[in-house]
Amino acid sequence: MTIVTEIARERKCFYLELRQLQYVIQIAKEKNFSRAAEKLHIAQPSLSQQLSKLEKEIGVLLFRRTTNSVELTHAGAVFVEKAEGILDNVEQLKQELDDLAHMRKGKLVVGCLSITGSHVLPIVLPIFNRRFPEIEVVLVEDTPSKLEQLTASGQTDLSLLALPLHEPSLEWVPIIEEEIILAVPPGHALANRTTPVRVDELRAEPFIVLKKGQGFRQIVLETCERAGFEPRVVFESTNIETVQSLVAAGMGITFVPKMLIRAAEGELAPAYLSFDAPKPTRTLVIASRKGRYLSRAAEAFIATLNVTAEEHFGS
Repeated sequence: MTIVTEIARERKCFYLELRQLQYVIQIAKEKNFSRAAEKLHIAQPSLSQQLSKLEKEIGVLLFRRTTNSVELTHAGAVFVEKAEGILDNVEQLKQELDDLAHMRKGKLVVGCLSITGSHVLPIVLPIFNRRFPEIEVVLVEDTPSKLEQLTASGQTDLSLLALPLHEPSLEWVPIIEEEIILAVPPGHALANRTTPVRVDELRAEPFIVLKKGQGFRQIVLETCERAGFEPRVVFESTNIETVQSLVAAGMGITFVPKMLIRAAEGELAPAYLSFDAPKPTRTLVIASRKGRYLSRAAEAFIATLNVTAEEHFGS
């Protein structure tokens, strides 16, 4: 596909091909011609020639070449920003045309949190796959902030996230309102308690929490803050299952989403207790970029997720 752009000041037309936009974006990403050429599956001399030809045609340098790397010029940064927008618009156009042609084949890129992905998606994806076997679902697991960035830039079609969201360009639909519960070692004084626990009863307890950048960590800290104390953190981990194992081994206490109870059965299982009202909760949402075209596959995925949440998680 060729895009025709006219420079009004000089009344000069130049032509851009989509592959040229892709070349510049990849070079900017890799900051190295050889790596960019490898990712693009073309020869490195050919890539260099294509860039030189493009720069000559548009009349500006997009990159500063050094011995070991290439860096974007100011014009190059502007070019990359606009090029990414153009390619994203072209991809949305392709999706919309595919839908209009009643095509069932396609790809859906879904971002998810590791906690949520390992417990919600194994239930959702088989149902979706049976209904839409020709739709390829690509999963992207990352931190909440990174997933928000990927969704805002169009690199994921949808992302399953927990509120609050911080990226203003996103819109969302609530999926699951999930209770948060207390996990304590089996031999803990609270382990056999039959009545709900107040959060402020835990101010002297050692806490095991997720590391910074994990959304659920913030929920734990804010829940304790509302109860009037800062938790004494003794261990941190990037994995909620590791946190639960440490709790079961007697190293401290933690908060967990209720859906994780099913994943912690066996010898290294903590004891679980509910909190007194008002019970802390987290809200899981499916987020997309405002104004972005949602394919039929994306809409069907959201519908499947809603039904599954209602049936399995009581949202």
